[in-house]
Amino acid sequence: MEEIEVIESSESKEEEQRVWSWGAGTDGQLGTGCLRDELSPQLLQLPFSVSALACGGAHVLALTFGGQVFSWGRGTSGQLGHGDMANCSSPKPISFFEDYSVTQLSAGWNHSGFVSDSGCLFTCGDGSFGQLGHGDYISHYFPRKVSYFINNNVQQIACGMRHSLVLVEDCLGNQVYGFGSGKRGQLGISLDKIRSFSLPCINNGFEDVEIVSISANGDHSAALSADGHLYTWGKGFSKMCDSYIPQRLSSSLCFLKAALGWNHALLLTGGGEAYMLGGSTHGTLSDPEKMSPVKPLSENSKEAALEKVSGLDDTKVVQIAAGAEHSALVTDSGIIMTWGWGEHGQLGLGNTCDQIKPRAVSLDDEVQSNDAAFQVYCGSGFTYTIRTLSLSS
Repeated sequence: MEEIEVIESSESKEEEQRVWSWGAGTDGQLGTGCLRDELSPQLLQLPFSVSALACGGAHVLALTFGGQVFSWGRGTSGQLGHGDMANCSSPKPISFFEDYSVTQLSAGWNHSGFVSDSGCLFTCGDGSFGQLGHGDYISHYFPRKVSYFINNNVQQIACGMRHSLVLVEDCLGNQVYGFGSGKRGQLGISLDKIRSFSLPCINNGFEDVEIVSISANGDHSAALSADGHLYTWGKGFSKMCDSYIPQRLSSSLCFLKAALGWNHALLLTGGGEAYMLGGSTHGTLSDPEKMSPVKPLSENSKEAALEKVSGLDDTKVVQIAAGAEHSALVTDSGIIMTWGWGEHGQLGLGNTCDQIKPRAVSLDDEVQSNDAAFQVYCGSGFTYTIRTLSLSS
C-alpha cells in the first residue's frame, strides 16, 4: 500500500488504535486487499487513525482526526468519490477533500454524503432517484457541493438505500430535509405518495420539535429529539403501514441513539438498555417467542411493539449498530456482541449461521485495559470494530 501522509490531531497521537473487519468482502469492502468473505475478525493495517466510519451497501468511508476522508469497496456508481466507477479493495484518499475538513459522513446503498466544518454538504455516487440532492437524476463520481444548502449550516447527513436526510441549523432551529426515493414515505415531505424528489424539501413533522440526530437505512427514516423521543417515518415495521410523516414512538423511555436496518431498528437508552422495533427476519431482533412488548398493543394499534433485546441480562450497552439484517452492540466492559443474519460471516463468529440472540465476538487482541474504548459499525452484510487505547495515563 502506498504511504499516505495524514495530518492527525494531538489527541490522536496519544492513542493506539486497532481496526477489525469481517463479513461480505467480494467488493473489497473489508479493506483487507482480498476479495472474499471473512467469517472471523480480520485485523487491518491502516495508515491512518479513524475518527469515524460509515458503512454502506458494499463500501466504506473513513474520517481521520485531521478531517481527511478515505474510501474503499464497491465503486460502480461513483460512491467512492475517486472520479471513476472502479472498486477499491484498500483504503484510498478522496483527493477532492484535500482543501476541506470533513466533520461527518454517511454511506448509503450506492451513494455517499459528507459535511464540512463550514457546514457545506457534498454528495456523490448513484443519483438515479435524486438522492444526491442536485436537482437531477445524474450520478456523480466526484463529490459535488449541494448548492441548495449554500446559505445554511448543515449539521448531519444520513443516507438510506435510495434517499437522503439532512439536518440543518437555521434561524428557526434545526430542520430536517429529505430527497431521493419517496415511494414508502421515507422523505417525510408529503402525505401523498411521491416516487422521487431530486431537490431537498423540508420535513413536515418537526415544527415544534428540536431534533439532534437523524438516521436512514433501507426505506426507513428516523430522528431523535433533544428530550430523547424517537420519530420514525417511511416503511412500516412488522408489516405496519408506511408512514408519510414522522410518527413519535409512544414510550416513556429516553433514547440516546437509533440504528436502522432494512426491517428493524435498534434503540439505546440513557440507562444502557437496548431495545428493538421490527420483525424477526433471520433472527435480526432475537427470539420473538421469548420477548414481551414494553406496552400492550391493541388490535387497532398503528405501532410495532417496542421490545428489549433478550439474552443480555443486566449487561450495560454503550453502543449499537444495525446492518441490513444483522445487529451489533458494545457492552460497557468492551465486549462486541452480534446477532441476526449470518450468511456472509457478518456476525464474526466463524460460521455463516444466523443467530437469534447476541453472541460475543472473539477479537485477536492481547490488550486488556479499562482505558480501551470500542466502536462497532455495520454495513449491509459486513461489520467493523475499532478499539482505541488511551496511552496518556
